[in-house]
Amino acid sequence: MNIIYNIHPNVAMVQNIIAGMKQKTGKSLEEWVDLVRGSGLQDKKETMVWLKADFKLGTNYATWIVDFAEGTGLEWVTPDPDAYIKVAFEYVESMYSGAKAHLRPLYDRLIRLGQELGNDVKFCPTKTYVPFYRYHVFAQVKPTTTKRIDFGLSLGNPNELPPSKRLIDTGGFAKKDRITHRIALANVEEIDDEVQYWLEVAYNRDK
Repeated sequence: MNIIYNIHPNVAMVQNIIAGMKQKTGKSLEEWVDLVRGSGLQDKKETMVWLKADFKLGTNYATWIVDFAEGTGLEWVTPDPDAYIKVAFEYVESMYSGAKAHLRPLYDRLIRLGQELGNDVKFCPTKTYVPFYRYHVFAQVKPTTTKRIDFGLSLGNPNELPPSKRLIDTGGFAKKDRITHRIALANVEEIDDEVQYWLEVAYNRDK
């Protein structure tokens, strides 16, 4: 199957924040990295506590600075889109390796269903799940355990949906999360017409 991954929307957000970091914090990302590398601190949590306590930085700023100083998470801050796309494939390979390798056919089938919805569907892997985007996230695939995948869907108010034994309310609607329901899947045969129906509903709701 030919899978084309897309740059996660958060990449652009992070790049914009980093571009304005000097104005917001008094130092550019490079200057913060030099400071961290010269601090002698080795532990990530200790370094983040230091940045937040001594320099009053927020958690996001401290995380990006430490990640960049350690040479990790660079795909989120580089202007090179190839860096993110490369790591996107690595994320998926890692998610479906070892004890979860047998879940890969389920993932591939769900991605195929997403592709069939239209050319406006984008797949933007993270380390632990793969969200489906149209205008917003409308579905996601997550290998929650070694025995199942949770197929998350944005379906809105549970009280306005027809009854279904397959849909599990995540509590997302009450918490104003995008993903409001999930369907637990343990084998490819469970990805049936009902799963496809609910995916189409989620897709069509995202306008």
